[in-house]
Amino acid sequence: MTQQNILVLTYWSYPDALIQTYTLPYLRIIKKVNDRNSLTLVTLEKSKHVLQDSDNKIKRRLATDKIDWQPYLYKPFGWRGLLMWLSAGFSLLRLIRKKKIHVIHCFCTPPGAIGYILSKITNCKLILDSYEPHAEAMVENGTWKKNGVAFKLLFALEKLQTKRATTIIAATSGMHQYAQQKYGVAISDYHVKPACVDLNLFSADILKDEALLTELNLSGKIICVYAGKLGGIYLREEVLAFFKAATKQWGDLFRVLMLTNHTQQEIELDCAKAGLDPQIIITRFVAHKDVPRYMALGHFGITPVKPVPTKKYCTPIKDGEYWALGLPVVIPAHISDDSDIILQHRAGAVLNALTQSEYERALIEIDTILKQPESETKSRIRNLAITYRNFQIAHQVYGTIYSL
Repeated sequence: MTQQNILVLTYWSYPDALIQTYTLPYLRIIKKVNDRNSLTLVTLEKSKHVLQDSDNKIKRRLATDKIDWQPYLYKPFGWRGLLMWLSAGFSLLRLIRKKKIHVIHCFCTPPGAIGYILSKITNCKLILDSYEPHAEAMVENGTWKKNGVAFKLLFALEKLQTKRATTIIAATSGMHQYAQQKYGVAISDYHVKPACVDLNLFSADILKDEALLTELNLSGKIICVYAGKLGGIYLREEVLAFFKAATKQWGDLFRVLMLTNHTQQEIELDCAKAGLDPQIIITRFVAHKDVPRYMALGHFGITPVKPVPTKKYCTPIKDGEYWALGLPVVIPAHISDDSDIILQHRAGAVLNALTQSEYERALIEIDTILKQPESETKSRIRNLAITYRNFQIAHQVYGTIYSL
């Protein structure tokens, strides 16, 4: 096997879950398929404390995986962001030459834009990972304007990086057609790798923690669990409306366990707008290693991704986690491949519209599933994680690319 020196570009901060539970597991697999590969990870840090890493704890931790860490201070899009990338760009060019980098491996298209420029200058191979639309998604969720500079710039760079990339790893098979329709590019070396889940961490052996149920005052309740945020790329008012419909379905038996960093005050304001008793929502912010213990308390999960067109090409991490624990899922239609998988395997309820009648119909479907033998339901749904979210998928993809 030949050694490949790989520069990994991300737009995320080291403490972010997208680094800890998404990026790093894949980098370990890249090392595993060819231990001679050299990896340098670039992150963008919003906290100067993390950036400085004064006791070298992060560098030492990554060194155990034979990963070098190169953090930069994050600046949002605008003139400060431009200056940040000009400075980082020159630094990365020096790094590419010093480390004799062969491959620039980018997670998502925003760092892919930087990777494109660096690869053009240095003639390094460009690999795009977790490839899905970002520019159009930002317009659809209301963050950018279609006639704005940010959209036009990133969309143009998405087209250029798609043309330039030697290999593309997408979250869904549909991105192949999207690239041809939107960018006019027929991708030749194309792989599909959805967000995989650690089936050992999210184990079938995890039982409901009765002590934790008692501590959270959830004993005997029907619990909807949600790991994530409200707003942005996720629904907000609609989620509260769904919870309100659930209180009509199950009365005082219904509770929500939300694993989030939203404050109690934020939740209470949302509940007040929705006319919902805030006592039904219990919030906790827990480390990812503790998420399975809390998530396993649930009877079903919810994935409230906004059903905008580009979300057909995304890969919700939480679905794999719900499935691994055997939880049925409520999800809008046309989200990744997951909505179709859930519909096909009767593994939850798919919302065809965000309306009261659809919420009521979905809740009846969930109630029907919950009345079936629990062990059979959990085993059947966990098989979805084994089939569609197994890290063996990533092993196969990265093995094809990097084990030469």
